[in-house]
Amino acid sequence: MAFLSDALSRVKPSATIAMTQKARELKKAGRDIIDLSVGEPDFDTPDNIKNAAIDAIRRGETNYPPVSGIVPLREAIAQKFKRENNLDYTPAQTIVGTGGKQILFNALMATVNAGDEVIIPRPYWVSYPEMVAICGGTSVFAETSIADGFKLTPRALEKAITPKTKWLIMNSPSNPSGAAYTEAELKALGDVLLKHPQVWILTDDMYEHLTYGDFVFRTIAEVEPRLYERTLTMNGVSKAYAMTGWRIGYAAGPLELIKAMDVLQGQQTSGACTMAQWASVEALNGPQDFVKKNKAIFQGRRDLVVSMLNQARGITCPSPEGAFYVYPSCEALIGKKTREGAVIDSDKTFCGALLEAEGVAVVFGGAFGLGPNFRISYATSEANLEEACTRIQRFTASLS
Repeated sequence: MAFLSDALSRVKPSATIAMTQKARELKKAGRDIIDLSVGEPDFDTPDNIKNAAIDAIRRGETNYPPVSGIVPLREAIAQKFKRENNLDYTPAQTIVGTGGKQILFNALMATVNAGDEVIIPRPYWVSYPEMVAICGGTSVFAETSIADGFKLTPRALEKAITPKTKWLIMNSPSNPSGAAYTEAELKALGDVLLKHPQVWILTDDMYEHLTYGDFVFRTIAEVEPRLYERTLTMNGVSKAYAMTGWRIGYAAGPLELIKAMDVLQGQQTSGACTMAQWASVEALNGPQDFVKKNKAIFQGRRDLVVSMLNQARGITCPSPEGAFYVYPSCEALIGKKTREGAVIDSDKTFCGALLEAEGVAVVFGGAFGLGPNFRISYATSEANLEEACTRIQRFTASLS
């Protein structure tokens, strides 16, 4: 329509949200659908966190909050970064937003000009390049491979950097691949970044507490303190504490950047929901046993899915270090035909045919910038996962 903005024309709808919506519609129509497209823990928010919000309401904490967040939450965020990441931030260096997505968007909007480049490793969370596009910047996609565990290498990073590079966006553990960077891997990337002082780092650590086995989470400003002054470290309560609907994300970084993000947010949404902020204080400061318990459950699900997918004909599924996703390859199935004679010519076609034939909803890899792969979220019960993987095995075996 003629009256719509040019910025909107640069943005594509979210493929993950689209697949989730399609799965809902098919369920409503009576289809037997197992939806593995949604990136949301299937656990309930812990009672102590719920009660903190209820207590805040009863105390009358129902007024507009400060734009950057209530003081107790900003203090809790600073304490969290010190306690868990060995990063020293004052509360003034922190900011609270309506979800991690707003934090990321405001950081880019506050800094990106037309012509600025933002490096985004493939595969990427679907919203990163769309945010860059809205801000008038240019996404530069750095390649990764299944052989490298879907992780950015120093060589690929160096190749992607130009004089126009303003940001590198990192996501560890990753959505969609679940890949997470070791301390040594971050140090090697840091060595490259130190040679390019114009490049800032936006690290999305939303899945920090969901890592498995002996893996030890590290964030880049912790590993390379010389990058502290040009790193924005973003996190939130949605994944670790099963608080997706509470819509609280947060970050810490250089004071000048935080102030700029505060200005934007003041004209955008103002402060995030007051009661949700008080709940987040309890999430960060309260008992953490819930996180450890759910982490163990997720690890069991990961192992189940990886094992069963690797038994499916033509599927190769690496075992990721974290998050609650796997990102298997279906490359060996490209060119195969369904029983109805349809050719599987892409990961998108594969996912559509799987949904039609077996009622399993997954997201095609092209949406994340790297295929032929597909993303499965294992944030659902083991019974659902076992049945879904059995259906995937049956579907791939039927291809000729």
